[in-house]
Order: sequence, then C-alpha cells, then structure tokens
Amino acid sequence: MADPRGFLKVTERETAKRRPVEVRIHDWKEVYEPRDPGVIAKQASRCMDCGVPFCHQGCPLGNLIPEWNDLVWREDHKGAIDRLHRTNNFPEFTGRLCPAPCESSCVLGINQPAVTIKEIEVSVIDQAFNDGLVLPHAPERLTGKTVAVVGSGPAGLAAAQQLTRAGHTVAVFERDDKIGGLLRYGIPDFKMEKHHIDRRIEQMTAEGTRFRTGQNIGVDITWEELRSRYDAVLIATGATIPRDLEVPGRELAGVHFAMDYLVQSNKVVSGASVDGQISAKGKHVIILGGGDTGADCLGTATRQGALTVTTLAIGKQPASERTPGQPWPTFPTLFEVSSAHEEFGERKYLASTVEFVGENGKLTGVKVAETEIVDGKRIPKSGTEKVLPADLVFLALGFNGPENELLGVQSEVLSDKRGNIARNSDWATNLEDVFVAGDAGRGQSLIVWAIAEGRAAAAAIDEWLTGETVLPRPVRPTDRPISI
Repeated sequence: MADPRGFLKVTERETAKRRPVEVRIHDWKEVYEPRDPGVIAKQASRCMDCGVPFCHQGCPLGNLIPEWNDLVWREDHKGAIDRLHRTNNFPEFTGRLCPAPCESSCVLGINQPAVTIKEIEVSVIDQAFNDGLVLPHAPERLTGKTVAVVGSGPAGLAAAQQLTRAGHTVAVFERDDKIGGLLRYGIPDFKMEKHHIDRRIEQMTAEGTRFRTGQNIGVDITWEELRSRYDAVLIATGATIPRDLEVPGRELAGVHFAMDYLVQSNKVVSGASVDGQISAKGKHVIILGGGDTGADCLGTATRQGALTVTTLAIGKQPASERTPGQPWPTFPTLFEVSSAHEEFGERKYLASTVEFVGENGKLTGVKVAETEIVDGKRIPKSGTEKVLPADLVFLALGFNGPENELLGVQSEVLSDKRGNIARNSDWATNLEDVFVAGDAGRGQSLIVWAIAEGRAAAAAIDEWLTGETVLPRPVRPTDRPISI
C-alpha cells in the first residue's frame, strides 16, 4: 500500500491545473497544464489501507487501483504501468474521458475528498509513453482463426487488442477515414488530443491487428459476406442514433444534432476539408441537454467565436453534494463545472423547449417555458413562455441505440426491446458466430464500460474459437437485463 499515514498527512485533494481561460479558448489543445510528478505521488499516498477497496466495485474494469497508487508513491513507474495495463488496455482514454465512478466509491471519500484516481491513472500512462514503456505485445503463436471487429471505438479496439494477443488474426473495420470512432471525431481535442489514439494504433498495428478504414459494413460489404470471410464477427458499432426533439419548427435551418456538429468541427481541427461546415462564429447558440456532449458543443462553439451560448436543461440543477438518495458508494448525479462551462456561456435549468421559431425557413429563436412536474411528468408551465434569440441549436439529448437496420435485414440478427442488439450471457447474438459488445448491445454508456465489455467479449470469442481462454472477463452482459 502507499504511505499508511498518507491520508492523514495530505488531506487536500489537488488535481492538475487548467490553462488560463483567456489562453486556451484560442487553441484546441488539451486544457490541462503538465502534471507535477511530485503532486501526483503525494496524492497517491492518500490511498488508504481500507481493507475492502470499494474503488474496485466502482470500476467496471476492476482496475488494481490501490496497487498502482502504491507503486506511483514509490516512483516505480514500470510496476505502475504493468499493473494498470493488466486490467485496462487504454488508460490514456479513460484517464481523460471517464467520469471516474471509482472515485465515487473511494473509502476516503466518506469523510475526505476522494483520492485523485483519474489524475494518477492518466499520469501513469503518460509517463509510461514518455519513458518508452508501452511496447507491442505480439502473440507467441497464431491460432489460424480470423475475427472481424466492426467499429473502432473503445469497445472494438479493446476486443481487437485482446484477440490479437491471443493469437487470432483480427481485422477492424471502420466506416470513417481514420480509426477511433467517436473517440476521434466525437471528442474535441481540448478534452483529448488525437495523438493519444494514433500512438495506440501504432502499437496495435505492430502487434498484428489489421485496420480497414472507409469500409461501411452493410453497404460496402454485406454482413453475410463478412460472416463468410471470418470465423467470428464482433459488432462494436456503438449507439449512434441521436435522440430527436419533435416540437414545432424542428425542420428550420439551424437546428442540428450535436454529434453532426462535433464530427464536422473535429474533422476541420484535424485539417480535413468539410463542405457546408456548421460554424458558431458570430452566432447566438443554444444547446439542449446538460451532459458531456452538450459541454463539448459549448467548448467548441466558444473556440469558434460564438456571440452567446446558452445551455438548457429540462430538469432541476443537480445538487453539489450527495443527497440522501445517493449515498456512498453509489455514483451520484452532481452539479459539475467542466472546463467548457468555466470558459463561457450560461446554463439554465427547468427550461422546457416549446417551439423553434424562425423566418423564411431559418431559425431565429427558441420558445421556452418553465418546467413543472405534473403526475410525475415534466411539462411546460403555461404562461411562462418566452423566446430566446438563436441562430443555431444543437440537440445533445443522448442516443436511442445502434444503427442496426441493415444488420437485421442482411443477417437476421435480433434486437432487444430497447432497440439494442440482443445478446446472451456469452456476448453472442442469436447467430453463434456473431457477438456484440459496448453501446451497440448495452445502450449509451461510459467509456470504461465499453472497454470492459470489449475485453469480456474477446474472452468469450476466444473460448468459442478454441474451446478455452485465459483472457479476463471483467463483466458479463447480465449486469444489465437482456433478452433475445
């Protein structure tokens, strides 16, 4: 363990400082300043000898958090990254993008600020890359079995790496021009610069994983053709159908899904040319939805030079601290100020969207009303309507499920009652050679769940192909109800 008295000596929680707002809004680099190794070691020393480490319960991957906290405190960087990689293929992604349910479960969090687990994690992997400790792990032998992974987000990449290391020949198919899925084009660079993806792809390529970009399965290659070419297929396409808002004026020019906006913007930042780019420069912007996607839109609009940005949420502002209904060690819904909220814009709660207002087919405003709760339902309160000026509206209301229409037509793979791809306890669909992991089967969820499911599905596929497996199974589909 780390310093047995560390949590008594160091009682303050200290995280990496963000670059000054007036500087960072003029570029697309990550918002955080370089992390101080001395501070990280001190924070790691706060990890307690708590007997039962509830952080394990909070992390779907089962990360060995107390172990690598101890190794960081002892400045054993090689040992720390080895422990971290035992359970997590991509800590550089989770350390930047995961909301850290492990910290909500930290025992120290009962009466002190929780250990900065996420900060320590990302520091371990960044140090490892800098020190040349992240090397390819090619398999000792090949099994002769082939696997197609459809989708190159965190679930698909985690499964591909595990299966390649088990000795199978793995090809990852991605319909976009670069690997990464929404990690690349859905996440702005100010949250995660894309060289983190690129160097991981270099490692995976050296290990033997093959990548096929610009391949839209179901269009360029049918699902049945893919099945005929490979011994097993893993569907890891994510849940990409956006949730719409059917109110009057929805058809007006200027109302967009958030992800359409983010994908375009991220491609432009990467140097690509985009026809008809949606730009917030000089415009009044309204974002519907108060989650991470909405915050990503806010930070992007700020950097593009929006005149104003207002984020509307239909519900109440979350509490700043745990409520009686969300006790430790549950993962609570709390009011948070992300880097984007710190930079610019206004947030409004209990705001119901009534209508999109426009002239000559073009958006000019959003009619909103106060939200009231009647019989458990949130509805606009009559008599409180007002119009907010808007040139652009971004719908950041979540996702409804995967794009599985062509999959069902071409392969007869079934969906469950929630519209996700149905799977059994071994991650298999109703077709024994077709498996599913991540949001495509689970529904919209966290990046840490995607990686955990990718790893677990890889173990199931390995066992199905060879009759046994030594790959870990951090989670099972039964963690959430399924049906076939």
